[in-house]
Amino acid sequence: MADELIETAGRSMDIRPLLANLRGLIQDARKQILRSADVIQVQTCWEIGRHIVEFEQGGSDRAQYGKQLLPALAATLTEEFGKGFDVTNLRHMRGFYLAFPIRDALRRELSWTHYRTLLRAEDAKARQWYMNESADQGWSTRALERQIGTLYYERLLASSDRREVEQEAAIKIAPLQQNPREFVRDPVMLEFLGLSGTGKLLESNLEQALLDNLQAFLLELGKGFAFVARQLRISTESKDFYIDMVFYNYLLKCFVLFDLKSGELSHKDIGYGKPDVMKSAA
Repeated sequence: MADELIETAGRSMDIRPLLANLRGLIQDARKQILRSADVIQVQTCWEIGRHIVEFEQGGSDRAQYGKQLLPALAATLTEEFGKGFDVTNLRHMRGFYLAFPIRDALRRELSWTHYRTLLRAEDAKARQWYMNESADQGWSTRALERQIGTLYYERLLASSDRREVEQEAAIKIAPLQQNPREFVRDPVMLEFLGLSGTGKLLESNLEQALLDNLQAFLLELGKGFAFVARQLRISTESKDFYIDMVFYNYLLKCFVLFDLKSGELSHKDIGYGKPDVMKSAA
């Protein structure tokens, strides 16, 4: 930490109170910027979904071309605005409007990534509860994802000791809470804004080290490997995955995917490349 005392003419001045005020101003400003960006993105995605649904409901002539509508829209929008408007994202926006048809009922505290996560809750009451609880408790998207994945709402309803379930959940999601700097690492927001270089913002030290020494790394892998991509997005109906590094082996005629982990390997990491994800990559 930089020196928080100024020495001059044999006397010292304590600037810590001033620094505390400035930190508060900067942190509040960052939060306001992030909140404004989130609100605009959520509103835009909801409106896009509304326009698509209302167009589809405009008559039987339009309904028969339903399967072709999203790919056609995505082709043009992606060319003009980037991959934040591909078929998968347009499908999410359409589902967002159908799941939350009243825009004024949306919680402004939540980001578009929160709402995409909420779409995984199939029950409407559960979805509404998760939305309100996420906003009231300030859950990050990772925390919300965990709560839905562990059926937190359903366990609360079934439990005779709600406090015990709540305490367990609070402990589990504590390490998953988000700070404002995570905004620049959110690929969904970056794609929506049409910013290039998403991969560079997502890179880990390990990934960068491997790429800096790519030739040596390829030699270590063996014969027939060619580097294809980094931070490649794979989308399923319910979730997006980002593959750290993708290689192709022309001798084996197959892709080889690397999911880099610097910490302890868990059972969730082992299940990362499940069939539906791999099918999407093909």
